[in-house]
This record gives sequence, structure tokens and C-alpha cells, in this order.
Amino acid sequence: MVAAIAVRNPRTGCLDYEITPPTPDQLTATCERLRQGQQDWQTKGISHRIEALQAWKQALLVRKDALIQAIVADTGRLSESILEVDSFLSGLDRWCGLAPNLVAPAPAKTAAIPFIQLRPQLVPYGLVGVISPWNFPLLLSTIDLVPALLAGCAVVVKPSEIAPRFIRVMLAAIATVPALQSVLTYLEGAGETGAALIDQVDVVCFTGSVATGKTVAMAAAKRMIPVFLELGGKDPAIVLASADVDQAATALLWGSVVNAGQSCLSIERIYVARGICDRFVETLVNKAKQLNLAYPDPSSGQIGPIIAATQAALIKTHLQDALDQGAVIHCGGTVEDLGGGLWCRPTVLTQVNHKMKIMTTETFGPIMPVMPFDTVDDAIRLANDTIYGLSAAVFAGSVDEAQVVGQQIQAGAISLNDAGLTALVYEGEKNAFKLSGLGGSRMGPASIQRFMRKQVFLAKTSPIPDPWWF
Repeated sequence: MVAAIAVRNPRTGCLDYEITPPTPDQLTATCERLRQGQQDWQTKGISHRIEALQAWKQALLVRKDALIQAIVADTGRLSESILEVDSFLSGLDRWCGLAPNLVAPAPAKTAAIPFIQLRPQLVPYGLVGVISPWNFPLLLSTIDLVPALLAGCAVVVKPSEIAPRFIRVMLAAIATVPALQSVLTYLEGAGETGAALIDQVDVVCFTGSVATGKTVAMAAAKRMIPVFLELGGKDPAIVLASADVDQAATALLWGSVVNAGQSCLSIERIYVARGICDRFVETLVNKAKQLNLAYPDPSSGQIGPIIAATQAALIKTHLQDALDQGAVIHCGGTVEDLGGGLWCRPTVLTQVNHKMKIMTTETFGPIMPVMPFDTVDDAIRLANDTIYGLSAAVFAGSVDEAQVVGQQIQAGAISLNDAGLTALVYEGEKNAFKLSGLGGSRMGPASIQRFMRKQVFLAKTSPIPDPWWF
């Protein structure tokens, strides 16, 4: 017997749900079943796969309210849960539209040796394992899943045990599409299940912390299988002297505190030209104070609870460390216990520096530390003074001026005169820099192509002897 795992409700703090991990034998049987189904899934072609995914979409639309309710229960927030479901459903159409051209092999061509023809082929991996986090439980469980299915792979997903309630809604929808059920499933379980899954699959996709990502990478390396990692961030924003202060403050407030800051692409450090810094801080604080907690019910405000209790403890640690070293809090600044849930209001800090954890280590909360700079070179140096390199933002009087600065930031996606655009725009390919990740882009055409290996047939088209033969 495998022990059930109790799940905490982020709004009440109560353990009000249970999940049951598979036994080792069940996990092996599940993966073997999916491998068998993958062969037919690949052979029947892209039109068959698109048809199955569109049938799944219809089954999900019937269950849309139940899916939203499950994610609200998982995360405690409402507006982001609705956006998460809508983004996933629209993303299905986008991926299905891209796939036919992306899975088609290139045409045959003649090699440099005129009697040799190159006939390329794309071969999908058999079974992809997805290990996804708790902050956007639906979206981050599907961002790798859908491209892999369209590439012709089978997929098994193990979401976080912190936010697992949506799994059963997903499984109910999958069960209505037999062609999909043979190549896709979700598993309940914690870290042990994720670790065991790595031993069963041909590719691993992991989204989570740097520490766990390193462990996943080492486990995949032992098996010599590809691994795609999307890890932590400490995303910087630079606000140049020419920037529109009101627009920058508005964008950075959203980019910092949406989903209560529980996003890998949250802006967690803001560097502002000294001449406009006081005005920027005043504007940001005024806007931050207008946001309310989503308490006592999810529709009461814009800021949901801290989903994981361990994350709330880390936020407290970072704030106290900053205060102990002289930081000044202008609004927010505490983690509150309301009705058993843990909450943090949008928090603006000044008098911060890079000796503080709040400027160097991922906080994952609605925290906005602001630091002035004197020269653009100083701002770029500060932005790059990090082990992370996921994304960033630059604000200036023109997009071109912002891009000149953005080109010097060591990160994969740079929003210009906006913040957090990769949460909404998926067309642009990007790679994580430094410790923020590893592997091909999960955005744009590469999102599908990374799940296919390139194979080539070298065909001799003339019966003449090869000049290099003995």
C-alpha cells in the first residue's frame, strides 16, 4: 500500500483533500501502456492527433467551470485561474495550427556528392515525462504536454502535490477521448513519484526550483535522456530616465504581484534612474495600495493567498533580512494569517542592496524592492549580478532605447516598455540563461520540434562505383 498524501487548502490552512500516488508496479504498468499507445498515435499522423486534441478541448469546455473551481481550490485565487484556463484552451488551438508545418520533414535534396540524396525524417520520442509546479498548476502542466503530443509522443504528467485538485477534472476529460487516453495521463504524487518517473521515460520536462532542477538533470544524465528545465528567476527591471513613470509603475506592479508574485517570471528587482526614482516609488506605492486581498472570498480583491506554507515562511525570512540591514518598507511588508490562509499585501521597499536576500534570491511573493542607479552601465551591472537569467524588463522613452539596454541583459526574454509579456505571448522562442534553465525553447516552433529527433536516409541514386571504395 502507498500512503495517501494530505493536501492543504491555501485559503483555510486546513488539510481537506487527499491524493494517492501510484505504486512502483502501477507506475511501470501505466508507462508501458502509454508506450504501446504511442506507436499508433505516431503512425496515424498529425491530422489524427489534432482531431483528438480538439475533441479533448470540447470535453474540457463542458467541464470548464469544474476546472476553474478546482484550480481556485488549489491556488486560492480567482482571476488568474480563469485566465489560466482560457490561456490553455486558446493555446490548444494555437499549437494545433502550428503543428502540421512543424512536424513535416524537410524535402529530400541532393548532397554535395551528386549521386547521394538526403531524405530527412522526424522521429518523436516515445514517452515524455512532465513534472510541473504548483503556482500555475494547469498551464505549467500543459505547456510541454501539448507540443509533445502533437509531435507524436505519449505523455505522463506528475503535477505538484501542493496543487493537485485539477488532476481529476483533466482525467475525466481525457477519458472521453479514447485515442488520447491511450497516450496521455496525469499522476498524483509527491517528489518520490516524480523521481521514479524519470526512470520510466525518454524525455523529462521539469519546471520548479534550481535545487530540484539540478537533481532532475543529474538523474536524466545517468540515463542519457534529454531534459528540459525551466527553473527559478530573480527578474530585474530597469527604468531609464526617459521612461513614462506612470506607465512603468503600472506595468511593473502587474509584473511583480500578479498571482501574488508566485511566478518564475515575476519582476523581483527594480532599478530606477536616480532622477525619477522618488517619483516612481511614490507612484508605485499609491498604485499598490489600491490592490486588495482576495479575502474573505476569491472575488474580494486582486491578491490571492500564498499557496505554499513553506513559501510564506521564505517571504518572511527575506523581508526580515532586508529590514535587519536597513531596508525601508513603504507599504505591505508582513505575512498575515487570515482565516488560516497566509497572505502578503503588495510590498514596496527602498534602501535595498545586493547584500540582501530580497535582491539576490528568488522570493516568489508580491515584493517590489526598488534601487536607484546613477548610470545605465550601473543598472546593467546590477541587473546581471545574479545567478538567474530567465527574463527581464526595460522601460525607456522609446522601444529602440529600451532595446539597446535590453541587449546587454543576460536573460532569455526581455519585455520592452512592458513587463511579464512571456506570460501572455508564446510565439517568441527563448532560452533560459545561467541557472534559470536548460534545453530548447518551450515557446514558438521549437516547442514542438524539441520532441522530435532528426533522422536522415542517405540514398545512393546511381549504380556507379563509389570513388572511395577499395
